[in-house]
Amino acid sequence: MARLFGTDGVRGLANDLLTPALAVQLGEAAARVLTKEARARSRGARPRAIVGRDTRASGEFLDHAISSGLASSGVDVTRVGVLPTPAIAHLTATQDIDLGVMISASHNPFPDNGIKFFARGGYKLEDAVEDEIEALLGGIEDRPTGADVGRVIKGETVADQNYINHLVDSVATDLSGLRVVVDASNGAASTVGPAALRAAGAEVIVINASPDGLNINADCGSTHPEQLQRYVPSVGADMGVAYDGDADRCLAVDADGNLVDGDQIMGLLALGMKADGTLGSDTLVVTVMSNLGLILAMRDHGIRTVQTGVGDRYVLEKMLAGGYTLGGEQSGHVIDTVHATTGDGVLTSLHIAARVKRSGKSLAELAGIVTRLPQTLINVKGVDKGAAGTDQGVQDAVAAAETELGETGRVLLRPSGTEPLVRVMVEAATQEQADAVAGRLAGVVKERLAL
Repeated sequence: MARLFGTDGVRGLANDLLTPALAVQLGEAAARVLTKEARARSRGARPRAIVGRDTRASGEFLDHAISSGLASSGVDVTRVGVLPTPAIAHLTATQDIDLGVMISASHNPFPDNGIKFFARGGYKLEDAVEDEIEALLGGIEDRPTGADVGRVIKGETVADQNYINHLVDSVATDLSGLRVVVDASNGAASTVGPAALRAAGAEVIVINASPDGLNINADCGSTHPEQLQRYVPSVGADMGVAYDGDADRCLAVDADGNLVDGDQIMGLLALGMKADGTLGSDTLVVTVMSNLGLILAMRDHGIRTVQTGVGDRYVLEKMLAGGYTLGGEQSGHVIDTVHATTGDGVLTSLHIAARVKRSGKSLAELAGIVTRLPQTLINVKGVDKGAAGTDQGVQDAVAAAETELGETGRVLLRPSGTEPLVRVMVEAATQEQADAVAGRLAGVVKERLAL
């Protein structure tokens, strides 16, 4: 049987895979696993949980369901309503909360939904802990009764303001004079995102902040920034920012409407943190999918880069192990461990704006330190993906390509985690060279690994 937990919690089609019954069971199981220490420490006092969600219609019934599961297992639950994923992480870390729950499918279309957990301290769960929760599903019988059952309350307003205050305090910079357009993706940051930027002093124009339960991520936000790119120059804004549905990602747009991706954002923030003395070991943690242009730019500015596999959890693991303070992904999932325990799109947008304000430079100038190398990605289907790293013919072809590209390019072969395909990615000095090398390698992979 396939593992229920994926790379970021339990995610699937709401009311199909992800039903209210499953949400109740997840709440019961998570309560048992994640409150062991709290129950031992508190000598009878009930553990505490916090539950938030994004703006999907299905989040409404899943919120009630998982809160019921938690309360029926003797956990007091505070339902904070619509808030970004990083807000739930922050509140779990700072408000004496034993576990946090976020109901969201992030950048996925609205029919999907998901449930992710945060342990005490605000960090996502390790695989072993998720497996322990999954093993308990449907097997809990000894539920508390009487005065031992948990209570469920609502606490939206206080939670919202707590998170906004945290965001504003993190920048310690007056953003007055900056005009910023926010594309909230009709998602979880539709209220708190613009509010935080305004509280920091920026003039804010908001688009796609009218969620109706069905329009989250619909042709807007970080997965579809085209509208923001047109809008920013039309209103004479200094910059624009786009969140995804649960606002753990942020992409930006400069005054001319040019997209500033996660690699460029990490580059400009890394330089600022190095100057401030807050960039741990003068090191930036990135995934193997970050553009070589970022690595080369960081080297030129005396910043070391450390690479991990694809996924924010692997970035965070490397950061915590090495004491590094900044890392992330090209998608705009940026982690700043000075101020957060997970990626935070609103936090990122505030720090981009603060960097613009403090430097006196435009976003285009700051982002310009990273010159993206042309990139070609080809998905080779119908192949034995498991042999991609061992077939000698494929390895010889990769070595030849790397020799041809030298220091001005690179090759990456990645087997898909869910499909019988291999991703061939090539970066080179010119688009023509990237296309040619990628095409040749894809041909070798197709021939050598055909099923």
